[in-house]
Amino acid sequence: MKLQQLLGNLHPFVDYNGENPEITSIENDNRKVKKGSLFICIKGYTVDGHDFAHSAVDNGAAAVLAERELSLNVPVIVVKDTIRSMAVLADAFYGQPSQRLHMIGITGTNGKTTTSHLIEKIFIDAGQKTGLIGTMYTKIGDSLYEVKNTTPESLTLQKTLAQMVDEKVKTTVMEVSSHALVHGRVHGTDYDVAVFTNLTQDHLDYHKTMDEYRKAKGLLFSQLGNAFNHQKPKFAVLNSDDEASEEYKKITAAHILTYGIDNYADLQARNIQMTSGGTSFELVSPFGANEVSIQLIGKFSIYNALAAIGAGLASGLPLEGILDSLQSVKGVAGRFEPVDGGQDFSVIVDYAHTPDSLENVLKTVKQFAEKRIFVVVGCGGDRDRTKRPLMAKIACQFATNAIFTSDNPRSEDPEQILRDMEEGVKGQPYVKITDREEAIIHAVEKAKEGDVILIAGKGHETYQQIGDQTFEFDDREIALKAIKKRKEQ
Repeated sequence: MKLQQLLGNLHPFVDYNGENPEITSIENDNRKVKKGSLFICIKGYTVDGHDFAHSAVDNGAAAVLAERELSLNVPVIVVKDTIRSMAVLADAFYGQPSQRLHMIGITGTNGKTTTSHLIEKIFIDAGQKTGLIGTMYTKIGDSLYEVKNTTPESLTLQKTLAQMVDEKVKTTVMEVSSHALVHGRVHGTDYDVAVFTNLTQDHLDYHKTMDEYRKAKGLLFSQLGNAFNHQKPKFAVLNSDDEASEEYKKITAAHILTYGIDNYADLQARNIQMTSGGTSFELVSPFGANEVSIQLIGKFSIYNALAAIGAGLASGLPLEGILDSLQSVKGVAGRFEPVDGGQDFSVIVDYAHTPDSLENVLKTVKQFAEKRIFVVVGCGGDRDRTKRPLMAKIACQFATNAIFTSDNPRSEDPEQILRDMEEGVKGQPYVKITDREEAIIHAVEKAKEGDVILIAGKGHETYQQIGDQTFEFDDREIALKAIKKRKEQ
């Protein structure tokens, strides 16, 4: 694509009539620049892309997009906001791929990953090739790709969506984080269905207040657009049991489909029965009443299933096929995932890293635990400090044996993180073991027949971030190794 043609997609007051080279790629990392690239200078938290513009030109950049004048021997186009412009140019350069896909976006504090996998399964079983973008990986058909963020920046996102179009994907399901919405990473992405799971405390280190956090999530629904396209209708699938849904109803022009348990909803679960092997409920919907059995455990699993049902119905899939698909799902990695080494007690690994998610998981464990409940839990460094004492309080309230340990301390002192947690449980019994591996081993060694160990916070993660280093670390592997060692002894 020629430079002038590409720039024609920007704000009409961006004036450029200079050289018109062929643009072969768009990059914001000077190390990825090749001959013919348009290099976009992005001001990051730690580095400024403007400082690498000369290097980008040396690597072959044909033009540079910047927020200030630069002395270079290639065209320099100056705009007010390179992040916003990057989203526009990426969408144009890759041929507006989201408009050629059925796009389902999921936002909320908890449940995004599980819900996205449930929806993906529904569409696969309906005979469609799918794409998945989220916390764990990007998936195109059966191929997996590593990710840095839950929701990629706009340039990576549009490139990925274009790859999905090329590989004949029909439906793309993606997690949409509040950070991504605020930073405009999904600008230009044309969603057909937007799903809201819930809103509980998280990321207040960034958003500062729950009000700002709620507004950030709401951007997904307000950005569904204001027009009615009856050939391709837009839907907002909202949790009627979460009060934030009332605000989201007001800010979207899309059709609204609600789901819930406690409050009236279009899709409502009633007569709930839970066991250690799964959950059953009666689904009351515009289609009547249906008996549903899923192999997932807990009230939160019902919400995830209802959200997935809503997304499927909003996409025009038949209810019968949706329910058949959900009933075959055995689980999602790191989400209430059992670790079985032949021991006579239960070990469960879960991603619960917010006060609400930890409480929900522990309440679920209490429903089937025969004896004691151990919980191994920590809090991440360089993140919301206010939730640390809350996490500790919940651990002591709902478990019989709370073990506080490190999560991903990052640049913070692990001992300080633990001291912050201890502020919430003064005078209450707990064990503090800073080393996470030792904490897991301790729980396994102390557990007796019929006990349950919940290892919370990291779930599917296979690493631990300490200081500026990243180490291999998998809660599931550590637990299995400890179980094996105990059996040998």
